[in-house]
Amino acid sequence: MATGELGDMGGYYFRFLPQKTFQSLSSKEITSRLRQWSMLGRIKAQAFGFDQTFQAYRKDDFVMQFILEIVENAKLIFLSPFFIKYLFSGTEVKKIEATNVPCTQLSMSFFHRLYDEDIVRDSGHIVKCLDSFCDPFLISDELRRVLLVEDSEKYEIFSQPDREEFLFCLFKHLCLGGALCQYEDVISPYLETAKLIYKDLVSVRKNPQTKKIQITSSVFKVSAYDSAGMCYPSSKNHEQTFSYFIVDPIRRHLHVLYHCYGVGDMS
Repeated sequence: MATGELGDMGGYYFRFLPQKTFQSLSSKEITSRLRQWSMLGRIKAQAFGFDQTFQAYRKDDFVMQFILEIVENAKLIFLSPFFIKYLFSGTEVKKIEATNVPCTQLSMSFFHRLYDEDIVRDSGHIVKCLDSFCDPFLISDELRRVLLVEDSEKYEIFSQPDREEFLFCLFKHLCLGGALCQYEDVISPYLETAKLIYKDLVSVRKNPQTKKIQITSSVFKVSAYDSAGMCYPSSKNHEQTFSYFIVDPIRRHLHVLYHCYGVGDMS
């Protein structure tokens, strides 16, 4: 088997694409931000190819085949808390959950309401508030309040469908960060980084009839379970531990975005 090939499970054939890099996570400026947010070294993206037509109704089979292939070929991957566990433990995945994540946003104007509702000032500075906790997060500004506190006055400026959007999920994950996150005073680093990651992961094309840009990727939030319970993306459930599978059915590419909550690299 050639380097990077993950084999054939009787269905999809996957291959690792090491030549695909994600500048949105590796540029000097973004690396500095991830270090400040305690996510550096804990958030990763990788690309894979597959050989058959992706069928959305078979997403569970698609994800299960991929997970099992990765378990068998753990040395190709660096999403370590899950894969090292399986490399040495000999346990097996019993089931997976692949939850659809809406991915329809084409503009960062989606977040303009943060300015309209005085959560962010015209200067870009995030409005501060009295400290409180929404376990395990410290809330010291109106941005984290609107992201986390359901009974807050302005929580409803983002509807539930808004909050399920992949772009919103990325933005929220960056705003909350890791275990030793140093929060930003201004909004732009969060917005810029979310935009870059989104563009790196999600595929678009121009509709030949309407000439409008449309998103072609499908996004799933993925969890796996063994006989003891959840084992991927971690055995410990946390809002900031996640794995998203972004499928481009036209190019037949799969992007995996993974983060495990904890203390990021500080060096």
